[in-house]
Amino acid sequence: MEQKLSTFDESPLSVGDFLIMFILLAIPIVNIIMMLVWAFSGSGNLNRRNFARAGLIVVLIEIILTAIFWGSISALFFRGRAYY
Repeated sequence: MEQKLSTFDESPLSVGDFLIMFILLAIPIVNIIMMLVWAFSGSGNLNRRNFARAGLIVVLIEIILTAIFWGSISALFFRGRAYY
């Protein structure tokens, strides 16, 4: 039988690992960089990679919804000013 060779560590993350992750994600700019590194690195912990990918998907959804919201607000504002 041939064994599957994986470059990812599939062991669960410890409480300390989670604390370090949350502290790093609380720092502006560093959080985006670390999420990208964890999400797209070729090795590391599989659970951390999946967490980072899910986080990036949530951030993209937030950006899209925020753009739609502010686009709607600005369209209403400029539409109301056209009559004056």
